[in-house]
Amino acid sequence: MHSNPVYRQKKEDIKFARLTFPLYLCLFVGIVSSMTVEQVSDTIHKLHMADGREIILVGTAHVSKDSVDEVSSTIETEQPDHICLELDAGRYQTKTEGKSWSNMDISKVLKEGKGFLLLANMALASFQKRMGAQTGSAPGEEIIGAARIAEKKGIPFSFCDREIQITLKRAWRKSNLWNKAKLLATLISAAFSKEEISEEELAKLKQSDILQTMMDEMAKELPMVKEVLIDERDRYLATSIFGAPGKKIVAVIGAGHANGIVSTMQELEQGTLSTDLTQISETPPPGKVGKVVAWLIPAIIVAIIIYGFIHAGWSQGLKMFLYWVAVNATFTGIAAVLSWAHPLNWLVSMVAAPFTSLNPTIGVGIVSGILEANLRKPQVKDFESLSDDALTIKGWYRNRVLHALLVFFLTSIGSMLGTFVGFPVLVGILAS
Repeated sequence: MHSNPVYRQKKEDIKFARLTFPLYLCLFVGIVSSMTVEQVSDTIHKLHMADGREIILVGTAHVSKDSVDEVSSTIETEQPDHICLELDAGRYQTKTEGKSWSNMDISKVLKEGKGFLLLANMALASFQKRMGAQTGSAPGEEIIGAARIAEKKGIPFSFCDREIQITLKRAWRKSNLWNKAKLLATLISAAFSKEEISEEELAKLKQSDILQTMMDEMAKELPMVKEVLIDERDRYLATSIFGAPGKKIVAVIGAGHANGIVSTMQELEQGTLSTDLTQISETPPPGKVGKVVAWLIPAIIVAIIIYGFIHAGWSQGLKMFLYWVAVNATFTGIAAVLSWAHPLNWLVSMVAAPFTSLNPTIGVGIVSGILEANLRKPQVKDFESLSDDALTIKGWYRNRVLHALLVFFLTSIGSMLGTFVGFPVLVGILAS
């Protein structure tokens, strides 16, 4: 036996630690896992928070009649003291006050460099309207219905989603050229697709396993878009719902966000994730690499032509310059004709394209789109029928607002193709 008092004390300390560690561990796990999740169904999750609050997440398919009924019955059953909606104030105002695109200045939109963003908006709106027509439920009807019930019952409600324009701008800004092309192609093909979806198929889209498969596929094809549209909004929605007032909260969300919101809530509850949303609430500035590349290609083209004048003689340099003009103008001219632009616009676009393609701050699409909007000024009927005309290819040619946007898009693509084709042509001439 050791009679050393220091040794005996150390032994007692070790014994105490051994006995109390499990208790401490249980307490720690209890604190960390204090939020419990009850999955009532594929579409409803109940979150029991450490402070006694209860948050009911109702996942919807946005264009499903069943979702409208489910949201209504959940609110009636649960009688919450606060309702959170996956919507921003701007979209709610548009849907409830009947505001349309009638106050849009297409020339101003193009001047501000928002042409592709508007194109994505229109394609998305077209797709939503077509889906609503097929299912008999307008896009977001279950969310608007929840707001109406809240107003009727005097239940406070709040908008918990990020402003749509910020989301689209972030998705666009964070995508490279190839992913931007894929994003636009996906939206446009969806807008004009004739494939119909049934209520049974919509019901499947609310099942967690199918939704996870879809999320995984999106992550592979469009990783940055998935990050902005899904992951960032999971965090934004979860944080907004987490900070909402009330002891019992019903949150009406898209079914695709349910799992992400639950996991984010757990992090917020544990304090491992900040509630500060500033970083994902702003439009990111253009990347430095993108800026460099945008100026580098035109600089190389100009350098090649100048080199041809200096080292290959005046005639060779002039030949290279004329080839550049011819290739870029030809592709842009073809695009202008295909877009059925005004004949004067054909000429202006072809003349402008070889020079605007060398200046990243202004593209030929901006020039041709603004000119088209002025040569064929949109009328009141064009704004009134905008959403219906956006559903068909014929409508994009007939409607003057959409037509100006179409001219902008196709001539931009034409000039882009002209640049990619013209560059190797110049290199080939110089090498010969």
